Amino acid sequence: MPVHGFTPVLLCLLPMWRLLIPVSSHPQHSPCQLMLRTAVCNNGKFSSVPAGLPDNIEELQLNYNHIKTLQDNSLLRYPSLNSLSLACNTLDRLESNTFQDTTLLESLNLANNNLNIGYQETSLALRKLPGLRILDLSENELDDDMASVLLQNLTSLEYLNLSGNLLKRLDENSFRHLHQLKDLDLQRNTIFEIDGAFDSNPNLQRLNLAFNYLPCLTDFHMIQLVVLNASHNSVEWFISRQELNDTFQLETLDLSNNKLLFFPFLPSQSNLRNLYLSQNTVRFYEHLANNISLPNSTKTIEFYNLKKYMSNVTAELWDDELHGDISVLEILDLRGNQVEYFPEGFIQKMPALSRLRISGNCLETLNLTSAQLSGSLYELDVSNNKLNQILVDNGTLATLSNLTYFNLSLNHLNQLPFGFFSSLSSIRSVDLSYNNIIICLSNEAEINTHSIPACVDWKNIISLRQLHLKGCSLERIPTSAFTGLSLTHLELSDNPGLIIQDSLQTLSRTLQHLGLGNTQIQDIDFSHFQSLKFLNLSKNFLTNIPPPIDNIDLKVLDLRDNKLSTIPSGQAHVLASKLQTIFLTGNPFNCCQTEWFRTFEKTNPNIFEQPDIMCQDPFNMFHRVQDFISCPGEGESMLWYILLFLPIALFFVGITIIFLLTFKPKVLQKSIKKRYLKPTSY
Repeated sequence: MPVHGFTPVLLCLLPMWRLLIPVSSHPQHSPCQLMLRTAVCNNGKFSSVPAGLPDNIEELQLNYNHIKTLQDNSLLRYPSLNSLSLACNTLDRLESNTFQDTTLLESLNLANNNLNIGYQETSLALRKLPGLRILDLSENELDDDMASVLLQNLTSLEYLNLSGNLLKRLDENSFRHLHQLKDLDLQRNTIFEIDGAFDSNPNLQRLNLAFNYLPCLTDFHMIQLVVLNASHNSVEWFISRQELNDTFQLETLDLSNNKLLFFPFLPSQSNLRNLYLSQNTVRFYEHLANNISLPNSTKTIEFYNLKKYMSNVTAELWDDELHGDISVLEILDLRGNQVEYFPEGFIQKMPALSRLRISGNCLETLNLTSAQLSGSLYELDVSNNKLNQILVDNGTLATLSNLTYFNLSLNHLNQLPFGFFSSLSSIRSVDLSYNNIIICLSNEAEINTHSIPACVDWKNIISLRQLHLKGCSLERIPTSAFTGLSLTHLELSDNPGLIIQDSLQTLSRTLQHLGLGNTQIQDIDFSHFQSLKFLNLSKNFLTNIPPPIDNIDLKVLDLRDNKLSTIPSGQAHVLASKLQTIFLTGNPFNCCQTEWFRTFEKTNPNIFEQPDIMCQDPFNMFHRVQDFISCPGEGESMLWYILLFLPIALFFVGITIIFLLTFKPKVLQKSIKKRYLKPTSY
């Protein structure tokens, strides 16, 4: 996984678990909790450092309080302090003599405060800490000058966190006093330039520059650095200083989510093991070397004004030397780029490669023969490309004996080399989803002739555990398709009209996850699948839940988008008592038969998207099942109709009277006079 620094502001979001620790020697009414020599006073509404704590405490936590100023006499009672945390207060300054009697302090957390207000006085206080090794100044709205003032003369500092501030430009003066610095977190600032900023930090090993605005890294010469995270920037070029003969110690380089145009120009000698380049625009240009059809195409690129240590560089785009030393690379992540092919010999330069991820690129052919993948490869992801062909030979397949995970989904494959998977002796997970493949019949799998289309066969692969065949336009699965397998996961969803026959019965002992969504499946006997934990039957027009499901110890059941009008009471009780999660949205439930819902509410509240489950009442009106009270009983049906239609009748009577009074008052007056105002004789 890519290495990202731990965002310090998370400290303000984490639960303070020590509050739950039993009090050992402090009065119960105190907002502070003591354990050994640690005092936890978080969330105590303190406006200053509490004075009633033991004199010999070594760690004091005052996070989530209301301390605005740390005064000179705040810590006089605690000379043994070596760790102080004041994160998430309203702290705007530390008075200059705050630490005059606390010289043993090694760790200081001031994250998420307002130190931008009184940074100058705070810097005077920090200079009184000769042994300070860990300092967290994240989320304090500090700009370049403020940070530079705060860090003056902190020569013992080893870890510094400045993430989430307002730093823009770093130069050789930014960290010039931090000669012992090993770990520096600068993520989530607005940095767009780092001109010689780390030349004074010979011990720096971990550098986090993620989520900034760096346009390029063109003079990488930090030989001692072990981890560099420059992800989520705008980096178009990564160029290391080529003339250095020293071996770079860099092991992890994360350049994901940038704007890289080319594979990074890595050091000629390095220990690089993890290279993350996902979500860029990387491609290779070896085809330009002898491109006769494009005689005027650009074949070189020139770099000007790089750094004072580097002269102008002219590079040939297909020059293998640009790739640098990748001989010990173990993880190469190129997901989401524009790679159409690998240059000749490129893969061979990585004999230790174990994980190759190239999903979301433009590969049309996967030539495993010419690529000569490493025998140590155990993960290969070429999903979401344009693959229509895979080229292999027996020697290549024998080399891939350690391959465990193989993802070929979302391609244009309609055939595979004969016996392809049966030669991968360690394969555990295969994903062929959304390819138009054909599963071999029993006789086809035993005949190796070119007259038969290259069907897919995986019988008797004892290592295979997960098989994904989602959306493969499958019409039927032969009875013997899974013979000799011990699958735990089988995904067959999105194959409408699929005929399964008895092919699944051979998996009844081992299958734990079964996906049959959108297969138009109707009748299938699940009674033998005693190991099944997850079952997807969504989008299948089911009018009732298959009874055999009651006898299975299911944990997750997906019944979305079917035709269920209710769930029988007995079945609801059984399912509610055993299921951990059930999916039921998209079904036309009957509002007058929702006893099942009340059963689930009482027994098992884990109904996914519960507010979105709808039902239909006798008058074709839709309601949320959880809000609907009840339908009337049979003896109350007449009263129900009267109560329903009475407001409607009164409404129309009112509208009629208003209409007559407004538009035809004379007609109404004449009618009244004619009926009630008759002449009287005296």
